[in-house]
Amino acid sequence: MATADTQAKLLVVVAGPTAVGKTALAIKLARHFNTEIISADSRQFFREMSIGTAKPDAEERAAVPHHFIDSHSITTLFSTGDFENAALATLNGLFKKHQVIVAVGGSGLYINALCNGLDDMPEIDLEVREKMNRLHREQGVEVIRQKLWEVDPEYAAIVDQHNPQRMIRGLEVFFSTGLKLSGMRTRTQKERPFHILRIGLNMDRAALYERINNRVDQMMAAGLLDEVQTLLPYRGLNALQTVGYTELFDYLDGKSNLREAVERIKQNTRRFAKRQLTWFRKDSAMHWFEPAMYAQIEKLVTGQLNSLPR
Repeated sequence: MATADTQAKLLVVVAGPTAVGKTALAIKLARHFNTEIISADSRQFFREMSIGTAKPDAEERAAVPHHFIDSHSITTLFSTGDFENAALATLNGLFKKHQVIVAVGGSGLYINALCNGLDDMPEIDLEVREKMNRLHREQGVEVIRQKLWEVDPEYAAIVDQHNPQRMIRGLEVFFSTGLKLSGMRTRTQKERPFHILRIGLNMDRAALYERINNRVDQMMAAGLLDEVQTLLPYRGLNALQTVGYTELFDYLDGKSNLREAVERIKQNTRRFAKRQLTWFRKDSAMHWFEPAMYAQIEKLVTGQLNSLPR
């Protein structure tokens, strides 16, 4: 009889736009298959960012062991490559106990790193890097955003528009090599010692946008503004260049009133969800469902498990 160590392994990836219901589905799957969850959300790594990142609550985390939530400080650099290496090491240990592991997140770059691996990145001209950083300091993020759309619109379409460092990365690669970062991300797929099943969640756009708006209201009621105020000394860190935080930093700077800031969070989150869907729809291996279709999803995972070599 096969043991957990000798059975073929399956990583079930639950992806999709923010607020669609990924966490609830992942927990339900993990409980059914008596397993654990890997978070592939680039903001939930950071322990200082809780309300604005929609982390699983204490009850949800008590129901199923989670990895890569509150695992790092915002003062620590934790790149996509760092995540790939750390997540693979964690999976190696978890697969000794379980045949199936669930990974969940809306960060396309991190899902891609976990499933496909990262291509080796080219050497960056340090003068180019300094020039791009200086441009950002002197002229602001909008100039960086416009330049990226000019030289690599494919990458611009999916990158976080409120994260200048990720946008600068695309410009660094282009102006150092003449090549687009978007063309380097998945040229070679690395071998993984496990099988992967990709589950994509989506719903009617109007319903999704209503969920996003309601979630932002709930975050504000839960104390998001207080959380952002405590992070003011760290506002320049890369981790905080993200939706839900930058808009409230602007409010605290007197650039908008609170109602305007909240509306901008909602608008920017809706735009972010649209970019997430654009990214994940390009993955031909993704199996798409609505969140309520749990029975069909569980059946698919069970069928995939039963088809694995023994």
